[in-house]
Amino acid sequence: MTYSIIARCPNTGRFGVCTTTFSLACGRRNESLRPNVGVSKSQAFYLRRVDPFALNMLAQGHTPAHIARLLEVDDPDFEYRQFGIIDRESNVFAYTGPKIGQWAGQKTGPYYAAYGNGLAGPETVEGIVSGFLSDPDAPLEERLLRGIEGGRDAGGQRSNGRHRPERSAWLRVVDRLDWPQFDLRVDMHDKTVAELRRIFEEFKRYSDYYQQTSREPGKAQPEELVVAALSAA
Repeated sequence: MTYSIIARCPNTGRFGVCTTTFSLACGRRNESLRPNVGVSKSQAFYLRRVDPFALNMLAQGHTPAHIARLLEVDDPDFEYRQFGIIDRESNVFAYTGPKIGQWAGQKTGPYYAAYGNGLAGPETVEGIVSGFLSDPDAPLEERLLRGIEGGRDAGGQRSNGRHRPERSAWLRVVDRLDWPQFDLRVDMHDKTVAELRRIFEEFKRYSDYYQQTSREPGKAQPEELVVAALSAA
């Protein structure tokens, strides 16, 4: 009952993840990104230790495929897991356990992985990929969100033949600093993915300001002046 896309931007080296699910607070319960290291996003029958372990191993130089083998050896319930891992060389590995139930699957490309469980069918994953690839020159955060929108429009989640609504969503992108450039979440909204898009479009207006205040705090303007200038524009 979750679908996600993870990616490494081939132009900038940035990492990102976008996900939506019937479960609550998906952003709060995931530790999926580390600047200059990689991305690991686990889901389905979620095991919290998977992502921190994968990121630590990526930091030591291990490949995603090797990390997956280590996870399998150490997990008696490995067949219930689903995850994707990408390293700083754009090596990709994704896994969908055969015991997850309903429809679950994945699709990987040169620097991305799209996957989900409890879905309407493979068309949801295909929709994620189509949305993500629709504009290869767009910023990574835009491409990730388009991917999730594509999965939603292709059918999203389904349970017992009925559509299952998305109740939480999360978008995060990191560059080379130790804080995310984007970290946006939605919970308990009747149109969760659409609300994530609305918040994203608003946050973009302030993104440069927030980054500048971190790099050059001595030159930062009071935020209310920035808000006023944006409103006037």
